[in-house]
Amino acid sequence: MTTPPAVFTQFGQTLAFAERTLSAILHEHLAQRGTRPETWYALQLLAARGPVLPRAELISLLAGSRELNAGIAREAVTRLESDGFITGGTQVSLTAEGQAEFRSLRQFVSQPTIRLLSQFDTGDIETTVRTMRAITQRAAEEQAAAAR
Repeated sequence: MTTPPAVFTQFGQTLAFAERTLSAILHEHLAQRGTRPETWYALQLLAARGPVLPRAELISLLAGSRELNAGIAREAVTRLESDGFITGGTQVSLTAEGQAEFRSLRQFVSQPTIRLLSQFDTGDIETTVRTMRAITQRAAEEQAAAAR
């Protein structure tokens, strides 16, 4: 068996530390606006997967987050509805107010991202994004195949 390059053994730990650090920065940044992370996650999911999403799917996607559970996810969706950001019964969608809040938060959240990434060559960032997407897709395919 061939010895893998050293960088292969560093990959997972580096990714885990980056995720933990960036999540902490995001949470601190959102706290400046009085926004809970689950609110941001839910608005992002609805904006990306909408315009309409089954309520149960939104809750399931939120609950699948490492930091959330089903109870917090249900509370977040209920809070978004009472705040006027989403509407609907079994199918939910962003209201005009929810769309405006998402746009405002997206612009706000992009500030630390821009600050951190602007020090790197854009081509390197694009390569990293493509690589991470490919790894994620491959891992999901392998996981699905193993589950069969």
